[in-house]
Amino acid sequence: MSMRRFGRVAAQAAAGVACLAGATGVQAHGGLAMDQDMCKLTVGHYTMHFAGYQEDAQRSEFCEDIPRTGRTIIVLDFVDDALRDLPVEVRVVRKVDGALDDAPVVFALPPRTYPSGTLTFAHDFVEPGDYVGLVYAGDRRAHTSVFPFAVGADRAWMPIAGGAAALLALGGAGFVIGRQRMQRAIEAAAPESHA
Repeated sequence: MSMRRFGRVAAQAAAGVACLAGATGVQAHGGLAMDQDMCKLTVGHYTMHFAGYQEDAQRSEFCEDIPRTGRTIIVLDFVDDALRDLPVEVRVVRKVDGALDDAPVVFALPPRTYPSGTLTFAHDFVEPGDYVGLVYAGDRRAHTSVFPFAVGADRAWMPIAGGAAALLALGGAGFVIGRQRMQRAIEAAAPESHA
């Protein structure tokens, strides 16, 4: 294999691993997603903007995972005006194996209408861990959003792990290609057998 081809294969391997490593930073958050620099919560076919805040020196805002334990303020702004006339309910439960209905409830807002189109609540998360947020809209919870999130989870290791995986992939590709080149060199140097 020529050095040019080796470089191309190594670059493709690195790009593939980088994509996979980058994907580790994108968490599956159910009905919660970033859309044009705004956090969007999908509740059935309705949409809300989601913003979370923690009271610290920077008054940091977050969209998905909650960076630390402590007092947290959540703001839901209704994008669809129809939501203003529907009862909206919010629950936060601890993530456990099994049905969400059986999970321990850590916070609950009973169903009511929000004519202003904004729902704000505060909760003091005292324990780090995995939680699930549930937002219901309409009679008998006709429209639902379910989104898992973590509190106090240190995800700073993810870019480091992604870089390490990319280096391992490059090293593995280099080893395989080097071994193939060595095998061809040995075969080329071996004396030809005569019949």
